[in-house]
Amino acid sequence: MANIIVTGATSMIGAAIIQEAIKSKEVGEILAVVRPNTEKAGRIPHSDKIQIIEAEFHDYEKLSEYVNSRGKANSYEVFYHLAWSRTPTYQESYSDMLLKCDSIAGVLSAVKAAKDIGCKKFVYTGGQAEYGIINDDYIRPDTPCDPVRADGIAHLAAGKMAKILCSQFGIPFIWVRIFSVYGANDRPDSMISVTVKKMMNHEPCKFTKAEQIWDYLNAKDLGEAILLSGLRVKEDKVYCVGSGEARPLREYIEIIRDVVSPETDLKFGELPYPENPVMRLCPDISDIVRDTGWKPHTAFADGIREIYEQERRNYDEALTCSERN
Repeated sequence: MANIIVTGATSMIGAAIIQEAIKSKEVGEILAVVRPNTEKAGRIPHSDKIQIIEAEFHDYEKLSEYVNSRGKANSYEVFYHLAWSRTPTYQESYSDMLLKCDSIAGVLSAVKAAKDIGCKKFVYTGGQAEYGIINDDYIRPDTPCDPVRADGIAHLAAGKMAKILCSQFGIPFIWVRIFSVYGANDRPDSMISVTVKKMMNHEPCKFTKAEQIWDYLNAKDLGEAILLSGLRVKEDKVYCVGSGEARPLREYIEIIRDVVSPETDLKFGELPYPENPVMRLCPDISDIVRDTGWKPHTAFADGIREIYEQERRNYDEALTCSERN
C-alpha cells in the first residue's frame, strides 16, 4: 500500500481524492494538508487512515519537518498537489492575477517539499484553460496550449516549471488537466450550482442558446481518476480527464430541470454568448483510461440528484435552526 500526501485537501477535488483513497486497498496513510483555521475542515471525513496538518503553501517546509519528526521519512509514495490561491472569481483584475502568479511559487514549494519528504511521484492538477480557445472535436494531452486567461497562463507556467524541477529531483511528474467537473462542494457560482438553486427557489432561469458541446464529470469520478494516476503511473505523463461523453450544454440543463423542477420554463437564447466563446470542450480521455484502468461511472442525472438532495437537506436544516431561534 502507498502512503500519500494531498494538499488542498478541503477543496472539492481534494476532498473527492481523499474519499476515494479511504476506500482504496492501494492506499495506506493519507496526510491531508489544509490551510490554517480553514472553515472547510468538515469536508475531510473521519478515518484512521488520515492525518491532518495545517500549512500555507509558502510554508511547506513544515511538511518535511512533520513527516521526519514522526519517523516517516521516505515513507510517502505520492504527493498530490491541489492547493491554489483562493480567487473568488475568474476575473482578470490586477489583484486576481497577482494571486494566480503567487500560486506558481506555491507549486514549486510543493515540489521541493515532495523531494525533501522522499516522495517518488508528484501529481499536479491543471485544467482546460491551459489550452485557450480551441474548438477541435477533442482536446488531447498533446494539443498545443495557447491560454488566453490569467488562470490558464498561470497553471501552464506553474506546470512547466514544476516539471523541470521534478526532472532535476528525479521525480516522475504526472500532469492531470481537469475539464468541467461538478458535484459535492462545488463553487456556489458555478453554472450547475446556480441553476439548481434557482430552480429550487422557482426563479427565472435564463441562458444563452446553450449550443456548446460540453463534457461534465462528477467529482467522485475525478477523484478516483487523479488518485489512480498517482498510484499506477510510473513516468512523466499528461492526461486530459472528463466523462468521455459529450453533449450540448442545453441537454445538461434540461436534465437538471427534469431532476430538480420539471415545471421550470427554461429560457434559452435570452442571454448573449460571452466574447470569443469556447463552443467545444471535449477531452480525449483514452490515455488515462488505458494507463490506469479508470473509467467514469456516475451518470449526470444521478450526480445532479445527489446535489439536489443535499441542497434540500441544507434548506431543511437552515429552516429548523431559524424556527428554533
